[in-house]
Amino acid sequence: MTPPAAAPEFLKRAGWHDAEILPLAGDASFRRYFRVEAPGRHAVLMDSPAPHEDPRPFLTIAEHLIALGFSAPHTLAADLEHGLVLLEDFGDARMREVLDAAPEAELRIYSDAVDLLAKLHKHRAADLPPYDEKEYLREAGLLTEWYAPALGLDVDADGYRAAWREALAPLLHDRSVTVLRDYHAENIMLIDGREGTDGLGLLDFQDALAGHPAYDLVSLLQDARRDVPEALEADMLNRYLETARPADGFSDAYWLLGAQRNAKIVGIFTRLYKRDGKPRYLSYLPRVWDYLERDLAQPALAPVKAWFDANIPADKRGSATIA
Repeated sequence: MTPPAAAPEFLKRAGWHDAEILPLAGDASFRRYFRVEAPGRHAVLMDSPAPHEDPRPFLTIAEHLIALGFSAPHTLAADLEHGLVLLEDFGDARMREVLDAAPEAELRIYSDAVDLLAKLHKHRAADLPPYDEKEYLREAGLLTEWYAPALGLDVDADGYRAAWREALAPLLHDRSVTVLRDYHAENIMLIDGREGTDGLGLLDFQDALAGHPAYDLVSLLQDARRDVPEALEADMLNRYLETARPADGFSDAYWLLGAQRNAKIVGIFTRLYKRDGKPRYLSYLPRVWDYLERDLAQPALAPVKAWFDANIPADKRGSATIA
């Protein structure tokens, strides 16, 4: 977490010449974050190094969300050539850690997070690429590309794609909302002094697409990084249905996109271990498999469940050992 070489000069040009740069966080991508502290003020420095990252999509979606009245970080300065962006600092109260310390706040905070999605989904999608069949299949295919080989499984990849194509067909036409794609407890900040949905700071939305409203809801309620009790998931799904009044078939879409997302995450977390040397992501796999098994049990997932039953033995799921 050494600051990028271009950071001091960038901060000087931005009027932060007297600032100290402190490590804040990294993530599963090449992006890194630093806190910038100067007398009486603080901000966040996002390092999105080329050619691996491009901060422009983040800035575009942030502007869109702010224009709609949501709490995305304001941009204070940017050096796109070096991939440096100085952002509004939402503080340290991340949803995950707040709930770890105060589990009694779980219902209230999740209710606010669900209500935020219902508000966002009242607005038509931003001008974004579509979440189309090609992208759904590419993501789901990460399981056969990375997880299956890691366990020495010779699976029917063509049959896998065909099963997903059949299952996902009913929802492919819906590209009605802005899908943030990583809306969960590690990307939601609780902003001091703000209440309700206004108090939820949004992060990590640079990969947003125009897609189905169920995707971000399942991202929140089937969180790969923290346990969401089944009863809470059911209550929050019902809250969304009552608040947003989505079209018929939403519940089926919820389970479909839950399975699709969890299959993707199984593949990504395996890749992070095998390719990028990040073993901590393996600890999340049992939880993700638990979600996936529940999704696969739904009638809408019948063709995909049949494929899993034929290709991934029970002892190769969940806590199976990856070499």
